Amino acid sequence: MADREKGGFWVGFTATCFYPLSRVARCEYRHPERVPRTGGALLVLNHVSHFDPITDAVLVHRQRRVPRFMAKDTLFKVPVLGRILVSSGGIPVYRRRSNAGESLREAHRTLREGKIVVIYPEGTITRDPDGWMKNSYTGVARLALENDVPVIPVARWGTNLVLDGYRKKFRPLPRKTVVFNIGEPVDLTRYRELPVTSASLREVTDLLTGEITKLLADIRGEQPPSKEPGSRVSDV
Repeated sequence: MADREKGGFWVGFTATCFYPLSRVARCEYRHPERVPRTGGALLVLNHVSHFDPITDAVLVHRQRRVPRFMAKDTLFKVPVLGRILVSSGGIPVYRRRSNAGESLREAHRTLREGKIVVIYPEGTITRDPDGWMKNSYTGVARLALENDVPVIPVARWGTNLVLDGYRKKFRPLPRKTVVFNIGEPVDLTRYRELPVTSASLREVTDLLTGEITKLLADIRGEQPPSKEPGSRVSDV
């Protein structure tokens, strides 16, 4: 078994807080061994609740790794939370600003250093009323194509039943079940051999979100609604 990746005081502090919080729900993990124990990896997840980062961090930490979250830059200014994000190697995401490219450069560096980056390609919790993924930003495709690391789709369902961000409802009781379905690494070989264009970035983004949607449909036992290819081409 690989040694636990060292994260320092703040990662340990966060773990002591997040593990008890995550137990508000019963977490079920399908194929957790697919989270690499060593080396760089890009974990791509759906986003249905503001409770997601807590359970997602625990998922990665249980595999003896430290998750590096890509998160809105405003969160880095929140007391304590901002300190946790900075000290654990979190990557601030700047949107529609001159320094937006810094987010991707930092994420590239983190992956090349052999660390795990966690990204929600939708950028925020889904606005789909039924909880399915909506159009995603293409920054995830750029990270996936420009780094030779496993790109792992992960679907999670149930956190939205604990904390409904849009309706401002926190319902810890009765205790809910949160299910994670971790997919196999997505084979992007043929895309990496082609020039990176807006069209290829969109195609890879839709491929990754499609894989997550399949995993989510498996958890829910439902068929997702059909949707037209996305149109967002923003980098992050």
